[in-house]
Amino acid sequence: MPSGAEMRAVVESYLALVGSGTAEEITALYAADATVEDPVGTPPHVGRDAVLEFYKVIEPIKRATELVSFKAAGNVAVFEFNITTYFPEFTIQLNPVDIMTFAEDGKVKDMKAVWSPDDMVRTTV
Repeated sequence: MPSGAEMRAVVESYLALVGSGTAEEITALYAADATVEDPVGTPPHVGRDAVLEFYKVIEPIKRATELVSFKAAGNVAVFEFNITTYFPEFTIQLNPVDIMTFAEDGKVKDMKAVWSPDDMVRTTV
C-alpha cells in the first residue's frame, strides 16, 4: 500500500498535469481498470481508454491548478484544489474535492470528484 507521502506525490503530479499536461500523462497515473466519476452522480468512466477520453476534453484548454488541502489514510487520499480554465472572453473557476483510492502499486484505482455546476464561477475577461 502506498504511504501518505507517496499518495501526496501522485496527487501533486496529478494537479500539475491537470494544470498543463496531456491526457496521456494524466491517464498514466491510473491503473488499467481505473474508474473516474467526475462529478459524482454522473456515469463513471471505466478503464484506461475511457479515462483517457475523459481527460482529452481539457487538453486543448489553457488551465491552472492549485492544491488547497490534502488528507490521506489507508489507501485513500482526499484533496481540495482550485482549477481555473481560461477562454478568450471569460474564465471559469472551480473548487472541487477529489477522493482517490490507490492500488497496491501506487496507481489511482478510482477517483471521485465532488462538485456541481452550481460551484462554477464564470468571470468575464
